[in-house]
Amino acid sequence: MIEERYELAVGRIREIRTEQTVDGVFRDYFQKVADFVIMIDELKSVLSDGSYYELRMDGLKEWNRRLYLDILQEQYERSYANPAYAVKALGEEYGARLSFLYTELRGMIVYAFEGRTEYLDILMELFIEIYNQFEEGAPEVKTIQDILYWYASDYCDVFVADRIREQILPEESFAADIIRESDLSDIRYLYRFGEYVSENERKSAQYLSSLPEETIQKMADVFTEGYRTGFVNTGKDLSKKSVVNIRYTLGFERVVRKAIDNFEKMGLSPVIYRASVSALTKRQHIKIGYCGGNPNPQYDYDHRHDQGLFLDGRFVERKLEVIKTAYERHKAEAAQFAGPACMEVFGEKPFVPEAKPEAVRLSEKQEELALKFDSRQNQITNAYIRGDERSYTIIAWPVPEIGEDYEDIFGEIIKINTLDAKVYEHVQQTLIDALDQGEYVRILGAGKNRTDLTVKLRALSDPEKETVFENCVADVNIPVGEVFTSPVLEGTNGVLHVSKVYLNELQFRDLEIQFANGMIADYICGNFERELENKEYIRDNILHKHPTLPLGEFAIGTNTTAYAAAKRYGIADKLPILIAEKMGPHFAVGDTCYSWSEDVKVYNPNGKEIIARDNSVSALRKEDLSKAYFHCHTDITIPYEELKSISVVTKAGEEITLLKDGKFVLPGTETLNEPLKKMEESCMMG
Repeated sequence: MIEERYELAVGRIREIRTEQTVDGVFRDYFQKVADFVIMIDELKSVLSDGSYYELRMDGLKEWNRRLYLDILQEQYERSYANPAYAVKALGEEYGARLSFLYTELRGMIVYAFEGRTEYLDILMELFIEIYNQFEEGAPEVKTIQDILYWYASDYCDVFVADRIREQILPEESFAADIIRESDLSDIRYLYRFGEYVSENERKSAQYLSSLPEETIQKMADVFTEGYRTGFVNTGKDLSKKSVVNIRYTLGFERVVRKAIDNFEKMGLSPVIYRASVSALTKRQHIKIGYCGGNPNPQYDYDHRHDQGLFLDGRFVERKLEVIKTAYERHKAEAAQFAGPACMEVFGEKPFVPEAKPEAVRLSEKQEELALKFDSRQNQITNAYIRGDERSYTIIAWPVPEIGEDYEDIFGEIIKINTLDAKVYEHVQQTLIDALDQGEYVRILGAGKNRTDLTVKLRALSDPEKETVFENCVADVNIPVGEVFTSPVLEGTNGVLHVSKVYLNELQFRDLEIQFANGMIADYICGNFERELENKEYIRDNILHKHPTLPLGEFAIGTNTTAYAAAKRYGIADKLPILIAEKMGPHFAVGDTCYSWSEDVKVYNPNGKEIIARDNSVSALRKEDLSKAYFHCHTDITIPYEELKSISVVTKAGEEITLLKDGKFVLPGTETLNEPLKKMEESCMMG
């Protein structure tokens, strides 16, 4: 039945390529999209008969170029995937909707590789149904809108339910099988995933292929050991779990294969699911899952709110029902899920998005619905995959685009990711001993940095057994190098400012956030000429549509080795927040680091319980879960050179200075300045 549907749909679309029944203004659109679909049919054929896998590198590159050409930057300005072009060519009423249709159909690339013929059928039939409406002249916009709405609603139980299965069932093993079975010394394997393969992925795979086995093993070991240690340090029982989710970017399969072996020795089978390509299941422009290179970040950004074409209360209830039913059907397997192990990459050219008025936007009502959906979805997920039983780990590696010093930088990152945690544990405990004496911490910026922020600390009732800050020594967040706490919101006030920062792969210039009693009171940045655009940019990508967020975390990064390396190679603006947060004080807006597991007791290596796991917002979980969590956590770091001082103020009014003019001055922490001194001496000699 599925194959019969497929043949009928393909046959009809072949006819569309040459028909003249649609008005000229729309004919070009339908014929070009039909050409794309027929290319997918050709791809399906060469995948089915195996000839694709016999191609030489040039043939594979050509297929990859053909599949992604229309959204590459040089082609995108005249692509119907670009809502600005689609609106210009097809009119305001139809442009965004037909651009969405083409974007949704572009998911057929990966469905063909995964052998999901049913998905191909669904999308081709959607295309034909909309094409039919234009054969008698331009239809009413509501007609097209209704077709798109019922596509999303009707097939929610297919796309969304399958997405849940992919996330928890190891037998959904498309990527894992490729990683296990391929000859990883022959980088043609990269083209078996169906993802876009850029120079970054090719050169990463080539470079890793050249590294000795012990180096690859070391990279995998620090990754998997961080995951295991995260369970130990939070008192969670890993032996109760049997599934780990590995997320990574193509090119690192040699490390991932070793990580799979390590995890299996812990009793964990991998689930390696792809970052979603459908508006029915993806979260804005953020890629959650494994992925290849990004052919065009602007394309993802333009379509981040496409769900606005079908998001209403009825759809929200429908999708939540599907999610709950899928989890209930697989509740035994969901209970075995231990959490994600994420391997990020960095070094790409920083992306500064263009805000296009033609792109779909959410109405105020839809924004409220989206927040309601996020809250209820997280509650459902937590009921089947308990937050107090799961953990995670994150590590990051550079890609060749970072510059000509790539191999040297890679070696430096290996060193940074494997620093001696014991050394940092001792120095960081010295910082914590001082911080535990404080009533609040004051952070002041230097020069043009306008930061002047007071962070209120939790009071200790038993200093001999309790502590306010966690001594973070490279478990869930690799590399080593921070102490952090959940601040008391009431009494946390002031301004946080940073000249330039990259958050969720987006650049923010001259970012300033004002806090009143721990909640965001105002914000602005300098990305765009108009203040309204700047505020909307922050609201979309830092506040994630919430009217305000609490200061969920205050931390002091201690990894001066990473900071010195960033300066030496000129890559500070390309480092991921995972490393950047260890290079100065940082402040996370949103949930605390302990969200969904605040009641699990956590201890530092010295045996003291970390009691600052909560704040007055997360405490609302005991009354109403929907008011306790925001489902986001965004770290914002002030680099050392923009820092005048960090001081702890005790109840008696005594001031203990931790950092001054970008250097650690608290007795017992001076060793952290050594990499900074060497950096300065090198600069003077150079």
